Amino acid sequence: MDAPAQNVDTVGWGVIGCGWVARDFGIPAIQNASNSRLVGLCDRDGDALAATLPDTSVPCRTQRTGELLRRDDLDAVYVATPNDSHAELVSACAEAGKHVLCEKPMARTTPEAESLVDACRTAGVRYATAFDQRFHPAHRRLQDLVADGTLGTVTTVRIHYACWTPADWTPDGISLDNWRVDPDRAGGGAFIDLAPHGLDLTQMILGEPLTSVSALLQGQVFDYPVDDGAALIARSESGTLLSQSVAYNCPDVFPRRRLEVIGTEGRALAVNTMGQDEGGEVTLTRSDGTETAIDFDKDRSPFLGQVDAFARSVRTVEPFPFSPAHDLHIMRLVDAAVESPSTEVPVSPAPAA
Repeated sequence: MDAPAQNVDTVGWGVIGCGWVARDFGIPAIQNASNSRLVGLCDRDGDALAATLPDTSVPCRTQRTGELLRRDDLDAVYVATPNDSHAELVSACAEAGKHVLCEKPMARTTPEAESLVDACRTAGVRYATAFDQRFHPAHRRLQDLVADGTLGTVTTVRIHYACWTPADWTPDGISLDNWRVDPDRAGGGAFIDLAPHGLDLTQMILGEPLTSVSALLQGQVFDYPVDDGAALIARSESGTLLSQSVAYNCPDVFPRRRLEVIGTEGRALAVNTMGQDEGGEVTLTRSDGTETAIDFDKDRSPFLGQVDAFARSVRTVEPFPFSPAHDLHIMRLVDAAVESPSTEVPVSPAPAA
């Protein structure tokens, strides 16, 4: 095995899955986090692997998962592969004693998600789902506005989160494998890909779980075998309503990333904060009609905040802010949303793994 890393205070990261999200956002966050270092890259696609940090020396660059997981300088793994491989890869990481940050959705179904959480709990390693938008400074400000009462009683959350994703979509021209429209690999289409972000953000901003949910799926523009759009409604524990639309059939030139939180004393609107990038705008309209811009750090990457928080949880007793039980609840909401109208989803907290 390789010699232990010299800098034992930082977390040694490996990345499994070198697609565009990992290349453009996840890996740079690991490189820029003061408590992290990149020790390995793994992808079975040789072209994707070669295109990742092509001019940078990385201690391990491999197409074999086992080779990466055997490294002594590896502490945590960022799993950024198609959804159908999450349960198997997370379980393999756990068995190797490596902590895991896994891309959303956790898996294709709730049972698959439960299996990977159980594997991490049994192995005694930390698990978290990579909902990077939790760490966007704008969304943290929305959370503050609710918590400090600025918005009064929150009655409604409205979200529109969409993009244009034809069957031959590719973000970079490197990989032409659009697995997101393959039902076997993705577990669904626009709904399972995009709706979990809104479900997660709504619960975070409100500080309480969603307990009732229903959705309608559409396949109106593209002829692939998954949904290309969906509309969801949900109700929180205290009665706040969520209305969310997600789509693969919305041209990118249209306004398509809006998050609105409405209360009896104010309305906060976040524009272009949902997505992988930093920045965007937040405005607050008070009940007297006055409107002000809300300040937040527009230069901090949500991926950097995520990596920093997970690495801290690995190196200290400080827990990751979102437990596996929280993430499993989101998976149950996703599954329940399309099963029957207004499905009730009981909240059953479990110990964090």
